[in-house]
Amino acid sequence: MTSIEVLAELEVSMSELATPMRVYVEAGRFTEPEPDLPELAARIRTLLAAIAADDAWRRFLPGYTPPSVPAICASLEPVETHEAASFLAQVAGVDLVWRSHRHLPAEAAERMAERVVALLGPEASWWTNHDAECGAVNGLTPVFDSLLAGMQGEHFALALQIADD
Repeated sequence: MTSIEVLAELEVSMSELATPMRVYVEAGRFTEPEPDLPELAARIRTLLAAIAADDAWRRFLPGYTPPSVPAICASLEPVETHEAASFLAQVAGVDLVWRSHRHLPAEAAERMAERVVALLGPEASWWTNHDAECGAVNGLTPVFDSLLAGMQGEHFALALQIADD
């Protein structure tokens, strides 16, 4: 599959995981040579800025400015590739506040999440703002949020669920 085909598939698959006003996604191709965590964090920061500008969230985030790239890097924890699809399906499908509420049917979320992970491949790096050891979340916003970000040398995929109780 060519880089352009991977990008197109990645964008379609990620868009299937988005839900209005709750799960925001982005997929793309890096323009920087040899991108690493700071380049991924910059893409996360851009997504956070877009959410803050969204009319649905502006009232919950008055005066909010996304964290700096170094602060985003510091908030991220690695996720093992074999755990990425289930984590992505959870971020996209299960409500952060009301765990019994689903944003997407489980099968659809799992299918698209597995496709995204397969497109980025086994060498991809995955990151979250969750600390798996203690269960804490390093919030990127002043409300509830849950992020999963993946990258491989050329492409990236971001999914962030945001909620306010």
